[in-house]
Amino acid sequence: MTFDSQAYAEQLEAKVTRLRDLLAPFDAPEPTVFDSPLQNFRLRAEFRLWREGGDRHYAMFAQDDKRTPILIEEFPIASLRINQLMPQLKAAWQASSALSHKLFQVEFLTTLSGDAMITLCYHRPLDAHWQAAATQLSADLGVSIIGRSKGKREVLGLDYVVEKLDVGGRTFSYRQPEGAFTQPNGTVNQKMLNWAYEALGDRTDDLLELYCGNGNFTLPLATRVRKVLATEISKTSVNAALSNLSENAVDNVTLVRLSAEELTEALNEVRPFRRLQGIDLKSYEFGSVFVDPPRAGMDPDTCELTRRFDNILYISCNPETLAANIAQLHDTHRITKCALFDQFPWTHHMESGVLLTRR
Repeated sequence: MTFDSQAYAEQLEAKVTRLRDLLAPFDAPEPTVFDSPLQNFRLRAEFRLWREGGDRHYAMFAQDDKRTPILIEEFPIASLRINQLMPQLKAAWQASSALSHKLFQVEFLTTLSGDAMITLCYHRPLDAHWQAAATQLSADLGVSIIGRSKGKREVLGLDYVVEKLDVGGRTFSYRQPEGAFTQPNGTVNQKMLNWAYEALGDRTDDLLELYCGNGNFTLPLATRVRKVLATEISKTSVNAALSNLSENAVDNVTLVRLSAEELTEALNEVRPFRRLQGIDLKSYEFGSVFVDPPRAGMDPDTCELTRRFDNILYISCNPETLAANIAQLHDTHRITKCALFDQFPWTHHMESGVLLTRR
């Protein structure tokens, strides 16, 4: 790839046109567009290893061809830290059979603040020889190392990295665990957080947040409202979110490990949940709901639940399912703000955001 700025501008405009067309039936305002750096924007990367010429190489595969490897020496869309670590790690496994034996996959996780972690995946048990070699590797590279094999996980250092993001004039610290979802494009994520922060505005009522993950949006949005009830189903993400709330001294958030569908049942009084014991749902004065669902979007019942709120702040990783959800809500809510976040340049993927307000 040449990473030509003109080619990028044309591709980004095509995404804008696609989003504009999808939201045209709902009289959406023109989207505010948040672009991405052309290179070194991706903070995480995963590579299979492919043996050729007597050595293992980083490899990826085309989506429609899982048999023909694309051998990689450098990865320009990944962060500078990943590109720095790739040759150092390769030299280490070339020099050590304890590190290279039956190593089949490598995962990098980095942050804008410079933290880094490497996960090494094996088709064999991790023994004392691996432990010694990986401990030295961790010290040499200045990163945490995670070793994974069937039924075993060895942590050398920490099993998370720490990100720092500036939102609304404040720096928030985020613990991002190994194996959990994190936003891949840190620069655009920071822009997305600031857009959501401004879109919500200062409020005197409460916020319901669905699909909160590690608290990526929870932390800054909590400073805009009286209190927050946030839900997430992943145990790893819940634990990270609780740590992040504590680390940032955000004390007006109650987090429960429920799916969006389960919370819908709880609010509709379909059935009680033990995980809601001690939480008085009727004490909340919800004025807004924030959702950041998976690619499938909100299920019909959860979408119907959001209709109760005056304001629906929606971040989407799939504009088609976003449009489908808006179609369900269009009779009671209208789009007052719209944005496109180019989290995945050089691909057709995009993130978008809308603020829906009651008519």
